[in-house]
Amino acid sequence: MIQARRLSSGEEFPWQGETQDVWVDAQGVTPDEVSALRAAFPLNRLALEDALEQGHWSRAEVYPEHAFITVRSYARPQETDEFTERLSVFTFERAVLTLSSSGTRALTGVWALTGRESVNTAQEVTYELLDHTADTFFTAADALEQQVDALEERVFQRQRQNPVPDVFELKRVAAQARRLATDAGEATALIGRHAHGTPADLVRYRDVQDSFTRAAGRFEGLRDMLTSLLDLHLNLQSQRMNEVMRTLTAVSVVFLPLTFLAGVWGMNFEHMPELRSPYGYALAWGSFLLIGTSLAVTFKRRGWW
Repeated sequence: MIQARRLSSGEEFPWQGETQDVWVDAQGVTPDEVSALRAAFPLNRLALEDALEQGHWSRAEVYPEHAFITVRSYARPQETDEFTERLSVFTFERAVLTLSSSGTRALTGVWALTGRESVNTAQEVTYELLDHTADTFFTAADALEQQVDALEERVFQRQRQNPVPDVFELKRVAAQARRLATDAGEATALIGRHAHGTPADLVRYRDVQDSFTRAAGRFEGLRDMLTSLLDLHLNLQSQRMNEVMRTLTAVSVVFLPLTFLAGVWGMNFEHMPELRSPYGYALAWGSFLLIGTSLAVTFKRRGWW
């Protein structure tokens, strides 16, 4: 599918090979449509191959014919899943050509802005596409932060669910997001250094590069938070185990003297005064209760129980 809009007015029209004052968007192109695009625009062969290749990562290059950048971002950033989308942008002096498999969130947002005062040149369209792509990473970072906060609450709520698998899964997602943002930022920096445009256009590229860099920094911070959360979980588990061991030790200490007395009175010597006393059984239980209660109260006051 190929659709087109006038850069100056934002008017959408059927594309018939126009190459001036136009934004041509091609999605899921067929070989015939690729041939039509190559016949109209002087597309560099290497750039076109990168744009059509499935699974290509973000990169940029400035060719004699045009500037080229392809960026990969999340298709559903608010869900922080693994589904990504890729947008390739060919920037000419007075035209823009975008290639994608089925459109992107950034493309949908910028398409409606074309023709307005701040989006009516090829460089401005490219900037807006990259800027909206950077916004998707901030959306993904916000969603990840919410998941990390929920995971932190689980750790402190003493739930029996093991949070370790979730921690490693979020670390993996954050690492992938950081890699995506870093690659997009490096591609934007390259095209900003070498692309032809006004000083204002170059400032815009630096602004987008800074957005990608800040997004990558947030993902790196999330990875550090998850590492700290894992350490905290392990420390809490050790603390809880120490509390259990302390309780068991206190119980053992309480029964130690009782076991000793029971062992003494359980010996089969003939001359043991307590064995023939009518109050011997009561004396034994009284001793057990007195010693056990005293030790239990002492441990409780010292916080050992």
